[in-house]
Amino acid sequence: MDPAGPSAAAIADLWWWMLAGSVLLSGLVFVILFLAFRRAGRAERSDAPSEKLWLGWLGLAMPVVVLLALLTYALHLGGRILPGPDAPDLTVEVTAYNWGWSFRYPDGRVSERVLHIPADAKIDLVISATDVIHSFWVPRLAGKMDAIPGHVNELRIEADRPGTFAGVCAEYCGIGHVDHDFQVIAHDGESWQDFLENRE
Repeated sequence: MDPAGPSAAAIADLWWWMLAGSVLLSGLVFVILFLAFRRAGRAERSDAPSEKLWLGWLGLAMPVVVLLALLTYALHLGGRILPGPDAPDLTVEVTAYNWGWSFRYPDGRVSERVLHIPADAKIDLVISATDVIHSFWVPRLAGKMDAIPGHVNELRIEADRPGTFAGVCAEYCGIGHVDHDFQVIAHDGESWQDFLENRE
């Protein structure tokens, strides 16, 4: 994982937290199994019901706590990839179709299969489709967002450094799906001005 934006970094953090939670839950299961097998050969003691009760509550409480913590963090993260109340630096209309991507900028220009953005800027994408459901995904910049015919979804992306980032359609959309990709070019200040002035 090599996140290049705050949303992608938060998603990578969520992945690591989910891994830690699953290791913790797996450890709990192994401890409970160990205690159960250790006790299997011994005669029942008078305190056995309380031990069973303790293990039962631990087996119930631990997964609930871990899952609630992960759910809370995931909901917080989900809110971060949506456009916020603060104004974006740029809004781009994204249209998916079989099997390409069209990007319309505020000045009316359109680019195909290449999205140009300034680095270190908040970019709101207004995403739709013309034919079937597609899914916009730039793994190093943000999470996925569906492109649905007749419906508009919004996604905020931000590249924390200049570079070229691969994007794909993450929803099977037919025979040309394998080639349904695009690039995001995040420009530094000077090359962004060149892009605006030269109308590449």
